[in-house]
Amino acid sequence: MDNNNNKQINSKITTNSGSAVGHYEDSQTVGQRGPVLLQDYFLHEKLAQFNRERIPERIVHAKGTGAYGKFVVTHDITSYTRAKLFSKIGKETDMFVRFSTVGGERGSADSERDPRGFALKFYTEDGNWDLVGNNTPVFFIKDAKKFPDFIHTQKRDPQTNLKSPTMVWDFWSLNPESLHQVLILMSDRGTPNGFQHMHGFGSHTFSMVNTNNEWTYVKFHYKTQQGIKNLTGNEALAMRGSDPDFGQKMLIDAIAAGNFPRYTFSIQVMTQEQAKTFRWNPFDLTKVWSQKEYPLIEVGYIELNKIPSNYFAEVEQAAFAPANLVDGIGFSPDKMLQGRILSYPDAQRYRIGTNYQSLPVNACPFMTNNYHRDGAMRFDGNSGGAPNYFPNSFDGNFEDPAAKGQPYELDSNIVAYFDRNANDNDHYTQPGDLFDNVMDAQAKANTIKNIVGAMSGIEGPKREEIIMRQLCHWFRASVPLGMGIAQGLQIDMEKLKALMPQR
Repeated sequence: MDNNNNKQINSKITTNSGSAVGHYEDSQTVGQRGPVLLQDYFLHEKLAQFNRERIPERIVHAKGTGAYGKFVVTHDITSYTRAKLFSKIGKETDMFVRFSTVGGERGSADSERDPRGFALKFYTEDGNWDLVGNNTPVFFIKDAKKFPDFIHTQKRDPQTNLKSPTMVWDFWSLNPESLHQVLILMSDRGTPNGFQHMHGFGSHTFSMVNTNNEWTYVKFHYKTQQGIKNLTGNEALAMRGSDPDFGQKMLIDAIAAGNFPRYTFSIQVMTQEQAKTFRWNPFDLTKVWSQKEYPLIEVGYIELNKIPSNYFAEVEQAAFAPANLVDGIGFSPDKMLQGRILSYPDAQRYRIGTNYQSLPVNACPFMTNNYHRDGAMRFDGNSGGAPNYFPNSFDGNFEDPAAKGQPYELDSNIVAYFDRNANDNDHYTQPGDLFDNVMDAQAKANTIKNIVGAMSGIEGPKREEIIMRQLCHWFRASVPLGMGIAQGLQIDMEKLKALMPQR
């Protein structure tokens, strides 16, 4: 994708309407020291444009960096999907990738302890496919209805306008479903050393369908070929002061030097029958699928090889939405995914405008054809004099029956508000396995140190209650983890013992 603008050099300066500008740097006044005249319309245009240079920043993932690249197929998965970008080995698809932090503002540091957004946009001949994931395979919550509350705790206290460990840990301790993601966040994986040195995940469960209309569930993984590198808590803290934009700088410098970052793209596959008997809810975003039971199937690789020519136009205005799928890839009953189908496009329409998908970085480079019309900043001709309704007797446009998707049965036809944790309240086994069986001794020590440091910021009259409640969750996941945190916080063990749930 080439998004260089068409501005002329060695040419006269004009207003936005194309009129020549006769004097650029001085306002028109009555006399040398006199008041400025209202008729200096270029002054007004400059100031009005300047006042509107900023669009609303993203509520989440506000700080980010991006790059163009390509996806190359190296292995055949046509037995699982008919999506054209996977149709043959060697096929290349243009891409745009945006990395980000989740909770901070646009000016926040790249080394904050935070999940990292890892969003992929594939410009395919069947339309744009957005795979909007993170650098972790799970998330803090499993139902989108809880998302605004969760994000509020990660932002600023409404009274003090300061970040609040008390809000953060109060929410997490009251929602043990967050424990798996919190443990990953509190490990050194919560402070990756640059975007080239972290894995990415689609996180949600999606579906695939092949040319025989056979259907499976999938999870997407994109693993760094540069090797995992993380910062310790102290290193991340120092980096915030010395080079808050180090992640963006590393990415730009690597691409400029021709050291193009690559990520191996793989899938996990689960059949519909396996989904019915899986130990946990396979659509629960707080859980992973064991790679021993559902091994990674390599598909291809992502290569980032071009720096955007203008940050605002191509990174800040880049808009991703899990609703953007292509034939051969589908949704699943994942409650968080279902909520994002609505919320992400809605956020982009608010932030950039209803025609945001016509912007060059977001536009499908192949044909689009529909009856959407009008709205602010419609700059693509608005389909000229073509009909704006369907069906009609003039244009011959038609629907594609193959794009309807596959019929499927739901577990129930009962409509109700179902408890998201009913029959799915094991929030402890997977994080316990992660700490006890995956982390080495140094990773365990660093994780405990990071948790102790984070929980030490809890304050106020509910401090002890919040700490004790969260400690009970840590102990349920792993006794060594709970003991290490309790000792680091200098907790009265007899008092804690009285509060611990009886097994």
